Amino acid sequence: MRFLITAGPTREYLDPVRYLSNASSGRMGCALAAAATGAGHRVALVLGPTTAGAPPVDELVRVTSAADMFEAVVARFDGCDVFVSAAAVCDYRPVFREERKIKKSGGRVTLELERTADILLAMSKRRRRQTLVGFCLETDDLERRARHKLEVKRLDLVVANGPEAIDADRQDALLITARAGCERLTGVTKKELAEHILAAVTRRSR
Repeated sequence: MRFLITAGPTREYLDPVRYLSNASSGRMGCALAAAATGAGHRVALVLGPTTAGAPPVDELVRVTSAADMFEAVVARFDGCDVFVSAAAVCDYRPVFREERKIKKSGGRVTLELERTADILLAMSKRRRRQTLVGFCLETDDLERRARHKLEVKRLDLVVANGPEAIDADRQDALLITARAGCERLTGVTKKELAEHILAAVTRRSR
């Protein structure tokens, strides 16, 4: 199978040196890419700015912003069999990016933000035969919110976890499928979780 995987955060710049982002390490997406490659699949990895070492893959595309990632995914989506959206894409970006560094002032600074493209939703609308896997990170009501994402974006599998999973060596996770199944994993490494996800995708593709 041909896998298209996104990983890591995106950065949305306010000026040449400051940006909005998040704490995603990119390790989960890289673990998935390594597992898929190790199982003999072809893998294109679209990787945001991160210090995580990228595994050997068939194609590595490094991106910075949500717009960069969207463009890279669109260019490759039609040729993939499985799209795994493991990246933590910024939901908002500044409406205006200053050309020069913003200087300190005595008062408050107000940022005007706009939505970035929802990559996974856009690919859901574009899909033909592809298997779609999404991730859901929530601080509360995890399973309900994950199931909602599964339904709204018409996904085949959602991997749900809390913020404690960010850059952690071990984590808990829920694997929720479109057939209403829910597999609960406790204290797994990202490598082990990647193997569970790959197994779920493989079962669906048989």
